[in-house]
Amino acid sequence: MRRGIFKLVLTYVLLFAAMAWNGVQARELAGSQGTAPVALLDIPAQARETYQLIHQGGPFPYEKDGVVFGNRERLLTGQTRGYYREYTVKTPGTRSRGARRIVCGGPATTPDACYYTADHYASFRKIVP
Repeated sequence: MRRGIFKLVLTYVLLFAAMAWNGVQARELAGSQGTAPVALLDIPAQARETYQLIHQGGPFPYEKDGVVFGNRERLLTGQTRGYYREYTVKTPGTRSRGARRIVCGGPATTPDACYYTADHYASFRKIVP
């Protein structure tokens, strides 16, 4: 009886370890290969507005717009702290900031690159003007 329970527990532990390992590999692969680009015209209108505000230097509607993005997910290329900044993309029908953001790297009004995320940093797409 105990041997059967042990085998079952061991099976679940190995299964969860394999799933976690695959998730780590997927995140590393995404980070090493970059992100799938998206044309500026193909992101939502609210994201295009935010993108324009970034390049104009504001003013931004949310207090946290322009704060340093830590890249803890490591989906964007590794840079020194302070390189990336995040900006909120308005989400119709929500009272909170929602999940949509644009993250830009480099100088504030002339970023090297900007990325759009609709899922609160789970994935990024490089914005191609």
